[in-house]
Amino acid sequence: MPRQTQLSRALVQEIQRGRLLPGSTLPGSRTLAAQLKVNRKVVVAAVDELVAQGWLEALPARGTRVALNLPTLAVADAEGRRSVETALAQRRATVVAMNDGVPDARIAPVDELARAQRRALRALARTGLGYGDTAGDPVLRDVLAGFVNHARGLSCSSEEVVLTRGSQGALSLFALAMLEPGDTVAVEHPGYAPAWRAFQLARADVVHVAVDADGLRTDELEAQARRLKGRLKAVYVTPHHQYPTTVAMSAERRMHLRRIAESFGLYIVEDDYDYEYHFEGAPLLPLAATKDLSSRCIYIASLSKLIAPAIRLGYIIADRSVVARLRAVRELLDRQGDVVLERAVAELIEDGELQRHARRARQLYRQRRDHLLQQLASRSPLRSAIECDPPGGGLALWMRLRGLTSEELAQRARARGLALTPGSAHAATGAVAAFRFGFAAHTSEELSRICDTLEACLRTSARTSKSTSCLP
Repeated sequence: MPRQTQLSRALVQEIQRGRLLPGSTLPGSRTLAAQLKVNRKVVVAAVDELVAQGWLEALPARGTRVALNLPTLAVADAEGRRSVETALAQRRATVVAMNDGVPDARIAPVDELARAQRRALRALARTGLGYGDTAGDPVLRDVLAGFVNHARGLSCSSEEVVLTRGSQGALSLFALAMLEPGDTVAVEHPGYAPAWRAFQLARADVVHVAVDADGLRTDELEAQARRLKGRLKAVYVTPHHQYPTTVAMSAERRMHLRRIAESFGLYIVEDDYDYEYHFEGAPLLPLAATKDLSSRCIYIASLSKLIAPAIRLGYIIADRSVVARLRAVRELLDRQGDVVLERAVAELIEDGELQRHARRARQLYRQRRDHLLQQLASRSPLRSAIECDPPGGGLALWMRLRGLTSEELAQRARARGLALTPGSAHAATGAVAAFRFGFAAHTSEELSRICDTLEACLRTSARTSKSTSCLP
């Protein structure tokens, strides 16, 4: 730790031990610096810090003495340490997690972000570090508006952007601001269960609409809209890479969805969680890019997939009337976001650093996807038990199982130190013979080892099935 911190802590310890009594005078800064063989600035900084904390008193023309009334419940001598149990639990955590599709935080531009945050903090400190805009930092909102207009074909201004704590924060904010008890939201099935819970948090009902190879079954959606007779207020979709199946919504379904939204007055909540990661051809434009639909479309995206999950920064793009309601609720929930982080990310986008990182990551993730597909194709146990349709992009594969439930596979994998989420986690009821394999956060070597584990699990399954078939 810095020498001035070491010195201030040592002085506090001497005061607490009684070696430096209240009222006793300290040597001058030059004398103390010479005795300790440190720069005088170190002594001055340490003494100033302890005067500010109340341990010392500066007397004009008389030097510095130990305070007559020592502080109680002081922060200076407090130590933040993890409990022994927590430290041991972390050391015991040897399970490899097969995530559902997150980026590799090891390649994130953390050094660039840290430097940008320091610059942002210094710049904002000059203005007092007061409360900010409830919709988020105006600089990042302006930068994001230009970013999505250029990269995703949208046409929005900074006044139509609200920054949030990740896409989950955006979903919850929409639900609390725009839904009322008794309203109904249509969702994809299988789908993103945390979104369902966000709608239910606002005491709205959820109706599940099936997904097939072309995305959301819009014919079922229209039937539900007619059945509910005005109670259906919104439909939640992930049209670019449907979560969890990764299929892209077809052009015909997109057009039908727009007609349904217009006919029944529905909001389309479009969760575009991984638009940057497309490997073949040009990605389809978001539904929000349609001019005649912009007032009915709530566009949600996240920068967490670009940087790392720990960077909780998402955004909503919506009509100004919707933004006004989002602002009002946001002010009650947490007043504002992390303005230092928001300003730093704005700098990374303006400098092109985030775009350069996205290009590098896209190339790397494509290589990892191709390596995983090669592993699946070259191993007989995997090839016979698992099938998947490689998506044009995204960070995960949807692995459909033959002859084995995902719950059984998850149980066997866990016994071998591999955690995977069964497909039932993405369904309202029942089991789903599939699971989501996030490949982006694993190197090729790590993916090969995961496939080794899966192969061992499937060989165990084959032996069990064979022995069972021989029973009389």
